[in-house]
Amino acid sequence: MQKKSMFQGVIACLFILGMSATAFGFGTDKFKEELGKEQEAVKLTREVQQGGYGIVTTEELKGMIDTDKNLLIIDTMPYEDSYKKNHVPGAKQFLFPIPDMKEWDAKETGGKSVEDFKALLGPDKNRTIVVYCGFVKCTRSHNGAVWAKKLGYTKVLRYPGGIFAWKGAGYPADTVQ
Repeated sequence: MQKKSMFQGVIACLFILGMSATAFGFGTDKFKEELGKEQEAVKLTREVQQGGYGIVTTEELKGMIDTDKNLLIIDTMPYEDSYKKNHVPGAKQFLFPIPDMKEWDAKETGGKSVEDFKALLGPDKNRTIVVYCGFVKCTRSHNGAVWAKKLGYTKVLRYPGGIFAWKGAGYPADTVQ
């Protein structure tokens, strides 16, 4: 019985050491992590180039919200699963899919038409429009920004960090009751 107890203690210590090593960065492959960061950065850069829109950081968006009263912010995440629970203050919701949406597909936009999107964007083609989704890898915001550009809007920005970066910066998020 004493050997079994000692064996369990050794296993528990090894488990705790393993968890601590991971938590403090030991045992991670910094080279593979950097490769992953590079792949994400290049993917985002190519999407921005292809889409013809700009990008904005969390701090820049916060400054815009504080100063630009004509700013339109669009959350492209699903209403029930995301927008309702957390969104950037003042953001309007309009669903876009993750895969590239080259042609308008109302099945992918929650049944909404291109005319519905135009109505949300409004008549001022020079209004600053910021489109975001959940996080950097999410491409819903890419689709929303591309479609705003296709419709002739000139000041379209993508906020790639999305609601995760917004909350990560400690900024308050709105909810729908």
